[in-house]
Amino acid sequence: MRRIPIIQGEHAVVSEPHVIISTLLGSCVAVCLYDPVAKVGGMNHFLLGEPGVGQAVSPVDMQRYGVHAMELLINGMMGKGASRQQLRAHIYGGANIISGLGSIGSSNAAFARRFMDTEGIGIGHCDVGGTSARKVEFLPHDGRSRCTKVAQAVPEVAPRPAPKPATHGGELELF
Repeated sequence: MRRIPIIQGEHAVVSEPHVIISTLLGSCVAVCLYDPVAKVGGMNHFLLGEPGVGQAVSPVDMQRYGVHAMELLINGMMGKGASRQQLRAHIYGGANIISGLGSIGSSNAAFARRFMDTEGIGIGHCDVGGTSARKVEFLPHDGRSRCTKVAQAVPEVAPRPAPKPATHGGELELF
């Protein structure tokens, strides 16, 4: 079996059998989507649900947000023949394991559930919340997944502030 590991801000879409997509989660959330008719599936791994109201986010930083990650995953699957109406979901992660950061995990899980409800995507399995990290393995061709709790915390970095715009200055000498 071929393995495709993904990390924060990534996603993978597969339409062939004998492939496992995997990830490790703490407060992040992974959504596994599959179309049982087209035999296409994929997984994403996002750090935060959506940007705050009025928050300016660069295109690079958008990869960390579920709102962007979900659209990339769905569009990638549709590009391989999946039908939006056939999609089914498994949702994992959203643990509250980083002290001092509030309930980021709970917010991420709530975003994922709200997204599925808004888009009319049925949830087949959901393992979210708590204080344990998780290892998720997904067989996208047939929509099966396995989630195991991890004894050690998954190292996660608190969200970075957006980088400051580059300043232009200095002298340039043409010769």
